[in-house]
Amino acid sequence: MLLIAVTMKVSLLFVVVLGLVVSIRADEKYTTKYDNVDLDEIIKSDRLLKNYVNCLLDKGNCSPDGTELKKVLPDALLTDCSKCSETQKNGSKKIIRHLIDNKADWYKELEAKYDKEGVYKKKYEEELGLKKEKREEAKEEKKEKEEKKEKEEKKEKEVKDEKKD
Repeated sequence: MLLIAVTMKVSLLFVVVLGLVVSIRADEKYTTKYDNVDLDEIIKSDRLLKNYVNCLLDKGNCSPDGTELKKVLPDALLTDCSKCSETQKNGSKKIIRHLIDNKADWYKELEAKYDKEGVYKKKYEEELGLKKEKREEAKEEKKEKEEKKEKEEKKEKEVKDEKKD
């Protein structure tokens, strides 16, 4: 019973993450029913995220919504999530960035299956590259600030030590 409840929760959460629930007609938007799910909860749980990755890669069982996600994922990637709400677009980008930055092996497997010709990668390479550069710049700035702070603290300690002598 617990396994069924966990599976259902995982299924619902991942659908929200990617915002790609199948619609009846092609011109309709994807459902916004699950837009309020906490994506950080999914990102923090390798188990939750891995269940969906396995589903999408045909390495594990799929819930009904996982099966539907597999059907619409290629369309959503190629159309820049044109049927998604803003929340779904932002959530999708957040999850994709997390996979690229923290679960590169999982991302590469998904990319090999859903982007064989590199269409999605080409389309978003610049955006992803720029964001990665900005993150790297921010890390470098943080490191420099920390080093400066350490030097100042060391200097203060030396001054205090000199006063003691």
